[in-house]
Amino acid sequence: MDEPYSDDLLLDGRLHLRQPKTGHRAGTDAILLAASRRDFAGTIVDVGAGVGTVGLAMALHNPGARVVLAELAGAAVTYARENIALNGFGERIGVIETDVLVPSQRRASGLLDGMAGLVVSNPPFFDAGTVRASSTANRAAAHVFQPGDLTRWIRACLALLRSGGDFCLIHRPSALAEILSASAGRMGGIATLPVYPRAGQPAHRILIKGKKGSRAASAILPGLVLH
Repeated sequence: MDEPYSDDLLLDGRLHLRQPKTGHRAGTDAILLAASRRDFAGTIVDVGAGVGTVGLAMALHNPGARVVLAELAGAAVTYARENIALNGFGERIGVIETDVLVPSQRRASGLLDGMAGLVVSNPPFFDAGTVRASSTANRAAAHVFQPGDLTRWIRACLALLRSGGDFCLIHRPSALAEILSASAGRMGGIATLPVYPRAGQPAHRILIKGKKGSRAASAILPGLVLH
């Protein structure tokens, strides 16, 4: 690697993660998302996988699953492949380098519609123009979406799911309206879990779970207080 990186241990030392020292790094969001489903057997696709944190952790939580890491940034893809080897996952985890927002490109890369029983995603959180983006293109792409990209991202994720498959997403509460709008007619049984940094403070994250093709009612779950 040309850039400085660190070798870190997560999940009480069970997960070895190599990642850049600067820019987007693994944190609480990834760990919360990875814990959203256990004992799943089938194909999991981690969309916007970065260095692979969520998908790698889900492979630990779900030993009967095969995991696919989908990522656009070439540097992150290199880290993801190294992390698969460092953790000894072998062929249980694969990496696909593609732009999920371009249907023809993702299909040509092998990321096929209906291929997954579970799709998870920790997408960019901020709209272009609302924050100061990094001057490095790959780092900016990890944090900033152009208008409408979140809707396109969610619909791409749902396209990868088989009928009855599950979708899990972590995002900011302010994105809830767009998430529900993007999911309308495509996913039901949507459960929203607010995540609070401390008791008495507003939620700073939401975990969204839903099932493709379901017509079940939505629900807001009891919140999770981190500290």
